Amino acid sequence: MAIVKITKNDFDSLSDERLSWTCMEPTFRRIRGKNATIKSQAISELTEGQQALCMFRVMYDHAINSAAEYYCWMSYLLDQSGYWSGVMNGLNFFGDRSMIRLLEETKETFQARNLELGLTWGDAALRHLDEDKELLNVTGHLFERFQAVSTDSLKSISSYIRSHPEQFVLIDNR
Repeated sequence: MAIVKITKNDFDSLSDERLSWTCMEPTFRRIRGKNATIKSQAISELTEGQQALCMFRVMYDHAINSAAEYYCWMSYLLDQSGYWSGVMNGLNFFGDRSMIRLLEETKETFQARNLELGLTWGDAALRHLDEDKELLNVTGHLFERFQAVSTDSLKSISSYIRSHPEQFVLIDNR
């Protein structure tokens, strides 16, 4: 279990986004660029709350930058065994029904397209957005909603962290 040491002042003053990132930074340093076995091992050593936060941050950090990254990362998470369920379980842990609904809608939308074209999750590519204007349009709308819902998700997660600091941080009262 990776617990971050942080001063009370920093803990209280970090933004919602930075607090959730700070809590996961040691884990991300440990797993960045590593194989799936090492990642799974590291995540299994986390508390339930840390696992939930980790999976949210993996999804959020990769999908928040653009509609194209949203499309590719949602498809990647669905393609990788255990990743999608990890994200959904994490969102459920935090009671984030709005994000769960949005991601379920995203999955259904992309899945319908894949079925129509005979594609798998692993076939997703950035060029699909250039080649398919309908996909580009729907992905753009889903991504805009993702950006809005993410703000609420970060607030909710941060509130949970601040209410249960012992699960995420060691507060240095100096």
